[in-house]
Amino acid sequence: MAKDPVAGFSFRRLCSIVSVLCAWSSISFIYWCHRYGPCYSLYQKMEQKQSQISELLSFPSAWNQLAFSSNPPPKLLKIALFVKKWPHRSQAGGLERHALTLHLALAKRGHELHIFTTSPSNSSFPRYPLNNLCFHLSKPTASGYLDQALVWKLFQTQNSTGRPFDVIHTESVGLLHTRSRNQTNLAVTWHGIAYETIHSDIIQELLRSPEEPQGNALAERVTKVVEEVRFFPSYAHHVATSDHVGDVLKRIYMIPDERVHIILNGVDEEVFKPDIVKGKDFKKKFGVPESKTLVLGMAGRLVKDKGHPLMFEALKQMLSENEAFRQSVVVLVAGNGPWGARYRDLGSNVLVLGPLEQAQLADFYNAIDIFMNPTLRAQGLDHTLLEAMLSGKPVMATRLASITGSVVVGREVGYTFSPTIASLKKTLYRVWDDGRGDLKQKGQAARQRGLQLFTATKMAAAYERLFLCLSNDEKNGENFCQYQTPLH
Repeated sequence: MAKDPVAGFSFRRLCSIVSVLCAWSSISFIYWCHRYGPCYSLYQKMEQKQSQISELLSFPSAWNQLAFSSNPPPKLLKIALFVKKWPHRSQAGGLERHALTLHLALAKRGHELHIFTTSPSNSSFPRYPLNNLCFHLSKPTASGYLDQALVWKLFQTQNSTGRPFDVIHTESVGLLHTRSRNQTNLAVTWHGIAYETIHSDIIQELLRSPEEPQGNALAERVTKVVEEVRFFPSYAHHVATSDHVGDVLKRIYMIPDERVHIILNGVDEEVFKPDIVKGKDFKKKFGVPESKTLVLGMAGRLVKDKGHPLMFEALKQMLSENEAFRQSVVVLVAGNGPWGARYRDLGSNVLVLGPLEQAQLADFYNAIDIFMNPTLRAQGLDHTLLEAMLSGKPVMATRLASITGSVVVGREVGYTFSPTIASLKKTLYRVWDDGRGDLKQKGQAARQRGLQLFTATKMAAAYERLFLCLSNDEKNGENFCQYQTPLH
């Protein structure tokens, strides 16, 4: 049969068009992958953001992503800090640890720090070999807070001595809003706001047993949110410790964008880092059997709102129902609280270590294969997750907005679960199935994310630049609020 020349031409033309479209699709995919896809690294995204900003106060993302000069600061600041309690050894909570890590770093950078805090009732106050770090102690109120009238007098005395303060910083409501009004050089760091806590209240209500009376927490919390929305504008600038809280402050609390700044918490990268030898020594010291192929770890206060009733029940069921899981897994629990004794009742698969000092905690992270945080408190950004990541360990945590928005942003660094026994067990079994090899790879990715965002150096550099900006004197030619990528 003779071929139709028109049909042949049309077929060849169609093939040509298909070839061009395929080539164009390939190029488009490569471009997308390079610019937006999984092969487009966090580092490249950070570089892109840095090239697109100029005015720092309007930067919408975490300042930890930005590069700031490591050279000595261009101006030494006189900084006032208000914090309810100064940390003492291993007893510090997240807010106190943040205050300690940040302000010691700023003092070591040469800034003059004046810390207004309560005097301890039954322990000696720590001493530091820094002449530019001054503490102004006052007796706490009956409820343990700073006496606002007394502490403000101490502040005014120091403000009129030598030169006035360049910057005022308060950790949460260390300084109440009634004193913060009209202080344009003031920044407050929020380690928990009422709107976040509504999620925790919902979880607690769902987990409440029929025998427990129903509380009024949810209704009271909504009232508290309204109160916060009213008085938060009395603070000139707001620092959110997570991306989620930054968004809430702008949308729900209606704080202007240029007054809300996201600076993620950071931990000491010189303390929390991978060390295989110390991990092995730690396991040997506490008698972790070498036959166990998976070491799970938890650390912190062993109390109800940290999710330990949930974790206890999940582990109890798994150890009872699965012989292979019981033979291969051991759980290390660091910290103190009423659930420590209950964990001991689970037998030899759970080793309760008690509270650990910082150096011991660093060794603890090196001894485990994955760090678990079952917290039910949707507040702030938990330091233990950041410490574990910098130690090169993957993390497993409750699916709370601050955690999924800033820390466990993908499966490559860890796992998240809903606060139910079924979801927790399912995730634990997935961790067990993945095994030590996969967890090691996730741990390496977790450490890279930690080094890019969660180091004390990154956090301190961001705060220093914010404080320089708040003290900016344009009449003297200062432009600390303008961002330029540093040469060094």
